[in-house]
Amino acid sequence: MTRYSRQQSPWVPLGEGKAFKPLRFLADNRGFVELLRLEPGVEIGWHRHTGEVHAYNLQGSRELHTGERISPGDYVYEPPGNIDKWQAVGEVPLVVLVVVMGAVDYLGADGEVSGRYSAGTLLDLYRQHCEQEGLEMLDLTE
Repeated sequence: MTRYSRQQSPWVPLGEGKAFKPLRFLADNRGFVELLRLEPGVEIGWHRHTGEVHAYNLQGSRELHTGERISPGDYVYEPPGNIDKWQAVGEVPLVVLVVVMGAVDYLGADGEVSGRYSAGTLLDLYRQHCEQEGLEMLDLTE
């Protein structure tokens, strides 16, 4: 068993008002486990999941493109191939525990893949952040 305090893993910036705290990178680029934090008003644009996703809201709320609001304590399952977008809403930052199998493909206006986040991509971002900040990297790989 491996156990880490949530304070040990840093928040890694992903853009304006968006960061992730890595918890586990699955071997062979199979997926990842993270805490995802968004400031109110920040949007996650159109994206498609190559595998299933499990998301549990710990803090704050988000609104799906369907208008459905996901609040603290709510759980969302997304099947492989699901395409959606959503936005952090309310007064407090959104924090979601996310288990992603496969990768997340971000889609441009024409529906083409404009970017991809996978275990390998996020591991590289985590490594770069630790190097830049002089932080010790935790072994979060399977």
